Amino acid sequence: MSPLVRLGSIAATLALAVSVTGCSKRSDTTASSTALKPAQVKVALVSGGSHPYFQPWKTSGTQAKADFGLGGVTFNENSGWDQTKQNNVLTSLAAQGYNAFGVFGVAPENINTTFDSLKRQRFHVASLGSCPAGSADDADFCLATDVQQAAYKATRAAITAMGGKGNLVHLTGNKTDSNTQRRMAGVRQAVAETHGQVKLVETRTDIDTDLQTAQKAVADLIAAKGTRLGGIVNTAYNPAVASAAAVKHAHLPIKVVAIDDDPTVLADIRDGSVAATVVQNPVGQAYVGSYALMKLSTGCTMKQAGLAIDSGSFVVDKKNAGSYDTQRQATTKTLKSDFDAKYLNCPAK
Repeated sequence: MSPLVRLGSIAATLALAVSVTGCSKRSDTTASSTALKPAQVKVALVSGGSHPYFQPWKTSGTQAKADFGLGGVTFNENSGWDQTKQNNVLTSLAAQGYNAFGVFGVAPENINTTFDSLKRQRFHVASLGSCPAGSADDADFCLATDVQQAAYKATRAAITAMGGKGNLVHLTGNKTDSNTQRRMAGVRQAVAETHGQVKLVETRTDIDTDLQTAQKAVADLIAAKGTRLGGIVNTAYNPAVASAAAVKHAHLPIKVVAIDDDPTVLADIRDGSVAATVVQNPVGQAYVGSYALMKLSTGCTMKQAGLAIDSGSFVVDKKNAGSYDTQRQATTKTLKSDFDAKYLNCPAK
């Protein structure tokens, strides 16, 4: 899952164009157009707000700073799921000397305006964890989960656990978020492949605001339809935690497939009360994203500007609950190698 995204206004994103120029102590005439040294690169990893999904960005950024000799890495989750606040955070970080940005945009339909404002200041920008809505990305690249593919994998796992037939419910996040729409498409694709053997009886959206909201939605669902359900597939963090607990408490034979690797979900997989989960790779997003931003800042260019790159997703069940992180680490290593071999043009040394 990519966490809840709340929509901002076009005016909010336009505000950054003014505020960066007015407050950042940098300008198009003073910003360096020459290659920096790694120690001169200061990376800011900026989430859309506070959410458990982003916590690995903090430790991964610290590791990237040490491994790549960066001048600094900071993690900031103070955007509050408000685009105006995120723009202000970015402006403040630019004023503090941060010159490369990995951003999970609050408003995917308008975030390109923010990216463009940063790029015009000659900062390098990565869209991390979520790509802009539509086909264009004004960041240097997007490194995020292919959410449609991840939702497809999750639904296939649920269908298999259900024995290939029965009623399925999909629990997810903000309905108007483009990522949610992609997840819904992935679920529908997997259900369609059963040729009517599995019926998607309901998709409940807008329940990833917080755990309490998800718990109420799941309680209502179980009360109304619990005995008629064969499976629940989750493509948002809080509903996954809530549905795992509710089904276990109700002692219902519903097959639950979660998302991400919350410790309670992993424990439920080990005891058999949750069939599987689909784990993403926020570690790789922050670590490899910081590496690529460093390479761009030190003279490399993207072979394809705005390229969308899948950071990986992995089905975890009882068989690999103790070993899946090895696969995730291998994927992160491959992503870093792919930037060198496939995605970047770098000057000869």
